[in-house]
Amino acid sequence: MKLSQAALAGKPAYDANCAQCHGSYGAGTDKGPPFVHAVYNPGHHSDASFARAVAQGVRQHHWRFGDMPAQPQVNQAQLDAIVRFVRAVQQANGMVYSAHPM
Repeated sequence: MKLSQAALAGKPAYDANCAQCHGSYGAGTDKGPPFVHAVYNPGHHSDASFARAVAQGVRQHHWRFGDMPAQPQVNQAQLDAIVRFVRAVQQANGMVYSAHPM
């Protein structure tokens, strides 16, 4: 997978704060869902949704992994880098914006 330098800059923060549950390159684990899944496309889960999840935690709603606790150790610069990394990984895996039908 080829990612830009800007995207790769977020990998250390992702690895330190997200990979344990969401897997290397967003593949998911037995502890957390994959980010490389249509439900996490930007049209359904915006960048702001990721920010809220990190800041406030999120109740289980799409998966059966339980609630995600807030991640107060992640600062804004790290969060921005993590989101760039996740979006680049999604794009490299063919995920594109798809509006969520409501």
